[in-house]
Amino acid sequence: MMKNPFKRNTDIKTVSQQQINRRNFISFTAFAGFSAIAYGGWRWLNSLPVETSGTTAGANKLLRRALDKNELVLRNAFSNNHLVQTYPKSMAAKVVRVNSNIGMTDTSFDSKTWQLVVNRKNGTQLKLGLDDIRKLPKTAIVFDFKCVEGWDQISHWGGVKFSDFIAHYNLQEEAAMQYVGMATPDGKYYVGMEMASIMHPQTLLAYEVNDQLLPDKHGHPLRLIVPVKYGIKNLKRIGSISFSDERLPDFWAKRGYDYYSGL
Repeated sequence: MMKNPFKRNTDIKTVSQQQINRRNFISFTAFAGFSAIAYGGWRWLNSLPVETSGTTAGANKLLRRALDKNELVLRNAFSNNHLVQTYPKSMAAKVVRVNSNIGMTDTSFDSKTWQLVVNRKNGTQLKLGLDDIRKLPKTAIVFDFKCVEGWDQISHWGGVKFSDFIAHYNLQEEAAMQYVGMATPDGKYYVGMEMASIMHPQTLLAYEVNDQLLPDKHGHPLRLIVPVKYGIKNLKRIGSISFSDERLPDFWAKRGYDYYSGL
């Protein structure tokens, strides 16, 4: 006779206390073993030699090699056709979160005399005021700003596309180089990144947030908005822009963080 597959199994298996104790012992031993391996791996990783201080610093050599390999993969997959998601203006936060004031504490700073200094390839400098930048076509973006600390916020920014800025001021020779660097006027905060990200069609030299000129806490008079990067690359209060075929200094990369910091 064929056994009914839908009939409930009424057989009751008894488990002795000895079997329960044995299973608990095996589970505890396995957990302790895995914990010991993980701790040993962590100790081993932290015992490795630290990288030679340069453009990057603060991480051990193995970790830095892994970060650099990840950067190569991400850079090879990067495309201007890959745009971050945008949102209607109504979804933008009315109160935009402020996370850091590094490079923003110089009490002698005067926005009225501020100039953006662009260091050209030939050694000359281009100096611009905010009015010069605001004469260029304005672009706005509403996107989900992401921080390495784990928070994110939809925010609304307005300014000039960096690619439009490059074209207007005939900086194509500079844009043909591999890297760009930016720093605050006091030089205390600085970022470096590959040219592809800074020339991405959604990257802005921003002078507005929520249709109003930037307040000091958000980088007045001019800040960087790079939607394809974490917030640590979105420099506030830009004082200078430089170009190079070598990696340029980056504040957090010198403290053990990933140089690329891309999304």
